[in-house]
Amino acid sequence: MKLEEFTAPEGVIADLRAANKAQALRELARHGARLAGIDDAVIQKALQEREQLGSTGIGRGVALPHARVAGLKRVVGVFARLAKPIDFEAIDQLPVDLLFLLLAPENTPRDQIAALARISHLFRDAGACEALRQAPTAEAIYAIIQAQPSGKAS
Repeated sequence: MKLEEFTAPEGVIADLRAANKAQALRELARHGARLAGIDDAVIQKALQEREQLGSTGIGRGVALPHARVAGLKRVVGVFARLAKPIDFEAIDQLPVDLLFLLLAPENTPRDQIAALARISHLFRDAGACEALRQAPTAEAIYAIIQAQPSGKAS
């Protein structure tokens, strides 16, 4: 599975403005809802429930909020680079500036796992993370996402 299979150019936000974790999740839910064609309140509730299980801040300035969403027809991804890093209760306690929202239909756990694996692979690459942080536009960010290899997760 390639990142571009579930992340469209309009799913990239170059400089998301959010003062805190809750606001960042609201904005991501709003963008995800627009791409998925479902109510943002449904997405926001699913994200909040997932975050109650533990923060999706995975460290090194990165968070991977994700949820299974009722009524969703396909996996949807939204990448956001924050204009200013925020506290996301990450495992390493460092502020987060790169977010990748992943939404999956309730009945496709295999697709969700494959997509999470691809995103994790991207975020484990320090060079790719630096490129995402330095990219001047959403188009440049999407080009970095498109350039990622498909890997073995499928």
